[in-house]
Amino acid sequence: MKKSVPLLSVVVIACISLSFALLALSSFTGVDAGLVKILGFYQFNKEADLPLVRQLSSILFGLLALLPWLTLRYGSLKKLLALLLLLCAIPPLVSLTGSIHWIESLGGFPAIGSGQGIIKYAALLALAWYFWRPESKVQHWVQYAPVALVLVWIGGMKFTQIEAEGIVDLVQSSPLMSWLYLLFDLQTTSNLIGIYDLLALLLLGAGLQYRWLFLPGWLMCLAVFLTTQSFLLSFPGAFSANGLLTASGQFLIKDLWFIASMLLLLNWYFTADFTAKRQQQISQS
Repeated sequence: MKKSVPLLSVVVIACISLSFALLALSSFTGVDAGLVKILGFYQFNKEADLPLVRQLSSILFGLLALLPWLTLRYGSLKKLLALLLLLCAIPPLVSLTGSIHWIESLGGFPAIGSGQGIIKYAALLALAWYFWRPESKVQHWVQYAPVALVLVWIGGMKFTQIEAEGIVDLVQSSPLMSWLYLLFDLQTTSNLIGIYDLLALLLLGAGLQYRWLFLPGWLMCLAVFLTTQSFLLSFPGAFSANGLLTASGQFLIKDLWFIASMLLLLNWYFTADFTAKRQQQISQS
């Protein structure tokens, strides 16, 4: 009898595959958000090396769009998928150690500029860990780590004027958030978003220890990433005229990786809860 595949695994893989499929198509057509700066960090000749690196990136993204589905049938491919996710994530993340992604007018590190799209690659490290060691006892902390990194860093930037002004087009275009500007000025709106991000993160982190806090924190964090995905539909600059992702769209689509991590956290919550109850039943019998 053919073994059934849990729905959650399918949704996690769909998030990963869809994001990389769209990244591959847009990269192939010449959209490469952050690639020039990353090449600059590694001191490549940008003009000569950019076309080749863009093609290699498109191939890697294409493989990462296809391979997750193959792991459903061939479990032995999971470790290959994990290695490719690491290959995709590590070079951009290492470039954060340079000064190219920091805002000098705000003092440099930790005031992050173009690196806001780069730190999202941290989610791939957690997903690589999942495919390499799915039964790890620290899986929930591994998946929580990139969520914490992004919400602390990008959420913290919301308290700066440059970030408050930078999100105006996204917020104004969103039917979910544009009403905030009717009640508050730009900076107050940005501050409130930052406060929400940090509060959601604290609740989720506490929920990993105190289970009654988990679902409120999880729902609040998930709402952050789902709202970001809604910008793909509401923000006119997310897609180009030919229907492929722009640089802004590439930045937004990466939140699908965090949605995948959030689903894995939910799976941990219910699995751990079931295991605890089962052990309690056994001890009482």
